[in-house]
Amino acid sequence: MTTQISAQVVKDYLLALQASICEGLESQEPSVRFEHDAWEREEGGGGESRVLTGGQVFEQAGVNFSHVMGDTLPPSATAARPELTGRRYEAMGVSLVIHPNNPYVPTSHANVRFFIAYKEGEDPIWWFGGGFDLTPYYGNEEDCKFWHQTAKDLCEPFGSDKYPKYKKWCDDYFYLKHRNEARGIGGLFFDDLNEDGFEQSFAFMQAVGNGFIEAYLPIVKARKDTEYGERQRQFQLYRRGRYVEFNLVYDRGTHFGLQSGGRTESILMSMPPLVRWQYCYSPEPDSEEANLYSQFLPVRDWV
Repeated sequence: MTTQISAQVVKDYLLALQASICEGLESQEPSVRFEHDAWEREEGGGGESRVLTGGQVFEQAGVNFSHVMGDTLPPSATAARPELTGRRYEAMGVSLVIHPNNPYVPTSHANVRFFIAYKEGEDPIWWFGGGFDLTPYYGNEEDCKFWHQTAKDLCEPFGSDKYPKYKKWCDDYFYLKHRNEARGIGGLFFDDLNEDGFEQSFAFMQAVGNGFIEAYLPIVKARKDTEYGERQRQFQLYRRGRYVEFNLVYDRGTHFGLQSGGRTESILMSMPPLVRWQYCYSPEPDSEEANLYSQFLPVRDWV
């Protein structure tokens, strides 16, 4: 099977994944459904954004598929791999961010992607990347352990080294250096995956993509009806600010999309619909809010 034929197989999977994730999230909503928004990119390719807003459970959820091409990989894709500079490329993936209404339901992000870089007279260079991570506002030991156990279980068939390696990569990646603070409690993050061959690498990417709903939906179901008040809502809006800071300052996916001339509305769909900042905020000692900083954001071994 050639890489070019394999690209269609990956695309078919990604489109099916987008549909299945949307179905899973819609199962928690009594009436609101995802709106579908297909788009084309002038430089080549396009995609479909699916966005749910104003739901009973989800304030906003976006699940994007994109398949784009270009003459030159943007700087965000070549910074760590200068040998790819100047190559034509093809990139496809599913990326999602979910912002719930209830502050006791964590925000979550997931992404799986496939890249091919071309150069005349040479074999294409391809790789997979992706992962998922969890950003709670109010920490829950049971949820965090379940999230990481699910991640560990899906990694296990591919080698006992995969979970600790990709957990650490996630912890290191989703870190706000200017705050000296983690964005959430992590999960999995991997990139440049090709050393195991196409079939095995693709299988791992599928395990991560399929594992997201298995990891996230039980947490949503368990916490969506938890009572909360204005204090919890205001803290949720404040912590959402960290999400914005990370995505705009550090996130490689955001940078790649903007640098490659992607569709801005789809790229910035990851932003929360409402957010606030507060000067020199400090949580009350021994409060639920303080507990997030002391017990959940510092890196831990959850399983």
